[in-house]
Amino acid sequence: MNAVDPIQDLTNRLEQTATRLRSGELGPEEAARLVEDCARLAGEAAAELDRRVRAAADVPVPRAPGQGDLLS
Repeated sequence: MNAVDPIQDLTNRLEQTATRLRSGELGPEEAARLVEDCARLAGEAAAELDRRVRAAADVPVPRAPGQGDLLS
């Protein structure tokens, strides 16, 4: 079973929602609901990206062999 990347899933959902909004076939209430959905999805994506950045900041960057000698 393949794990779905949360960012890719959110991106796909945002793209699908934007496509529906651009279609021009929605009533005002449905369009407003989809705009709210976009805002919520964007917030989820931002939270996931923030989580990833914080997790990456906690991991030390490996140095290439001998790199420490060059930086000293």
